[in-house]
Amino acid sequence: MQTLAAIDIGSNSCRLKIARVVQHSLRVVHEDREVTRLGTSVFETGLVSPDAMAATLRALKRFYRAVQQHGADQTRAVATAAMRDARNGRAFLAWVRDETGWEVEIISGLEEARLIHRGVVNNEPGTSGRCLLIDVGGGSCEVSLSERKRLKETISLPLGAVRLTEEFLKSDPPAKEEIARMKQFVSRELRKASRRVTPGEVQTVIATSGTAAALFEATRIMRKARAKDYMASARDVRRLADKLTKLKNEDRSAIPGIGPRRSEIVVAGAQVYSELLEHFALAGFRYSDMGLRDGVLAQMLAEQDSRTSAHQQYERDRWEAVLETCRRYGVDPRQAEPVRQHAAQLFNDMRTVHELPAEYQTWLEAAAMLRDIGKFMNYQGHHRHAQYIIANSEIFGFNATQRVITSAVARYIGKSRPEPEGRTMRQVPPEEHEHVKRAVVLLRLAVALNQDRASDVLRVRVRVYPRQVMLEISPGRTGAELELWSLRKEAAYFREVFRRELFVTLP
Repeated sequence: MQTLAAIDIGSNSCRLKIARVVQHSLRVVHEDREVTRLGTSVFETGLVSPDAMAATLRALKRFYRAVQQHGADQTRAVATAAMRDARNGRAFLAWVRDETGWEVEIISGLEEARLIHRGVVNNEPGTSGRCLLIDVGGGSCEVSLSERKRLKETISLPLGAVRLTEEFLKSDPPAKEEIARMKQFVSRELRKASRRVTPGEVQTVIATSGTAAALFEATRIMRKARAKDYMASARDVRRLADKLTKLKNEDRSAIPGIGPRRSEIVVAGAQVYSELLEHFALAGFRYSDMGLRDGVLAQMLAEQDSRTSAHQQYERDRWEAVLETCRRYGVDPRQAEPVRQHAAQLFNDMRTVHELPAEYQTWLEAAAMLRDIGKFMNYQGHHRHAQYIIANSEIFGFNATQRVITSAVARYIGKSRPEPEGRTMRQVPPEEHEHVKRAVVLLRLAVALNQDRASDVLRVRVRVYPRQVMLEISPGRTGAELELWSLRKEAAYFREVFRRELFVTLP
């Protein structure tokens, strides 16, 4: 049985969850959490304070020991808003790497929302209809609209409880002017959210994170309701939020459900939830203890076990993100599809030649679809523009390294070749340079097979021999002369990369 570990380095707390893979599903064996306030100084000074670094590193070392004790086969650590904003974030994560060996990935707000969505819908009942997910963390607030367990819209807002407390609430209890300024800021950000997320008629509203847990429990106790099937109503959340703003920290911490670990930042978090429920005219929310770490675990399982429903959903979501990126930049996916088909065929028929890792097929196919998006900026130099857009865009399911690799494959299908000292290849991990070069050759061949967009799609048969590769082209209705010429132009580069001759023939 494989054991997977997920670590969420948040702006307010760090969380660990370890799970074993049992019959293609996850069984949790260990959880841990520590409030470290990593983002406390970041949102005011732009820097992680030495105290916050030390507290976070102590927690991560404890997590490391737990990961070792449970024999985790794979560990993925992600960092969110505080690390996105901190000028010294990279230096801190280098320190974490030296102490634990973990390469911590700083994920974007939208990727954070996607993973939270995946963690919730994989584990919570009642999420198959139209569902709104809300996560108010320490540094950001993610709002996502889900339908039939598929993410439809999402937005990340700078409305984290730690961030707002540091920026607006200087007094204890907060002054009326401070609350007024904060609410004005929250309202402005929610108006932005309305342009992207329009809940309409939602069947379920689910909130995650520590602030949601505190508000849910405090209102439940106030109502003397059972936890099962309880929903925190918008009215009760507003009443509680207004009550909390009038209390000092020690009095807030004494409220059942709040406690001392949450009392310092709960005023800001309660106001965000209250404003958000009212802004979108929502009746209230259910609480889920699922979150980012569960989404990370679900993705880890999906990436390595093709027999899980999570894998199928992950692949659908990822491919839909590629198609949406095409449409956003004016590329018709139907016109790019023949190149993708040929790229996939060449990848599969020439496995013994290119010897690329299996995951490169996804990146090669994505590059085939996205290679022309640079024309949105300018036809001149569009390969360079495509590389920049792919590497720097939000493409769900592709982390930063995967986007860089995909962008490099799409970049070199013109006259230029991938060189280690080139600007694009300097962004690619050195161990991937040879892989990228081989994938580039496959894509160049796929593009060469599709020179005449007006003709029908050509059929190609691949024959692999010890010293040569033969492509047999079946001409379409309008012939294949241009494709034949384009393929033969690639023969020299093919020989340089694969040390085999490339022959192209007609039957």
